[in-house]
Amino acid sequence: MSTIAIVGDGPAGLSAALLLAKNDHSAIVYGQDKTAMHSAQLHNYLGLRDISGSDFQLVAREQAAAFGAELRDEEVTGIERRGDGFVVTTAAGTTEVDYLLLAAGKRASGLAKALGAECDGDRVVVDTEYRTTTDRLYAAGRLTRPTRSQAIISAGAGATAALDILAREAGKDVQDWDTPPRE
Repeated sequence: MSTIAIVGDGPAGLSAALLLAKNDHSAIVYGQDKTAMHSAQLHNYLGLRDISGSDFQLVAREQAAAFGAELRDEEVTGIERRGDGFVVTTAAGTTEVDYLLLAAGKRASGLAKALGAECDGDRVVVDTEYRTTTDRLYAAGRLTRPTRSQAIISAGAGATAALDILAREAGKDVQDWDTPPRE
């Protein structure tokens, strides 16, 4: 079991946290629910009828927590590389983690740059799995698409990053899908 810090609690961060926690990894989400989602109205999120961003956030936070994700109402004040992982610092203390996912919107690009990730202005450069150029550092959401963000794309990016971490930990490709109960 690995420990993953997720900085940001919008669709990308919560989607990643849900998949990681559901698959028995420790997902710690740092965020103060100040996401841009609170200014959104979702008419085009597949599978959901019209929903306010605030209502979406409420449901997404509850769902991730129900699967075991730890939601910390803390602002990250520093991140440093330590060995193969990272140390996340908040006013409450420090936490050592194996992986780090930055999903806090454009404001997190400074953290990515400080950790050696390649950036193009405020956009963090990632591959198709949302890996940055720094090992074990992922970025998703508005941080990777600052001028083309959309909630369902951000959620998919977070899920993609989570599946890559799960596959890396398992040493093989991983799929996450469930079958309905049999009657």
